[in-house]
Amino acid sequence: MEINASEFKAKCLALIDQVHQGGEAILIRKRGKIVARLTGESEPENRPWLVLRGKSQFSDDPYAPVVEDEDIQTLRP
Repeated sequence: MEINASEFKAKCLALIDQVHQGGEAILIRKRGKIVARLTGESEPENRPWLVLRGKSQFSDDPYAPVVEDEDIQTLRP
C-alpha cells in the first residue's frame, strides 16, 4: 500500500493499528518520492541483536587515537 505523507499524518494511528494486525507494509510518499516504510515489528527472538539495543555506552573518547605517538616513534627506524 502507498500513501501520501499528508494522508498518513491524518490517519497515522489507524494505519499503525492496521499494520500491527498483520497488514501489509505501507510506503509513505512525499512529493512523489518514497520517504519512509511502515512495517510491523517482528518478534524479538527472531532478531537477537535487539536485546542489546540501548545497553552499551562509551567509556572513553571514541575519537581518541588507538595507537599512541610513542608507539609510532618506537616502530620508526
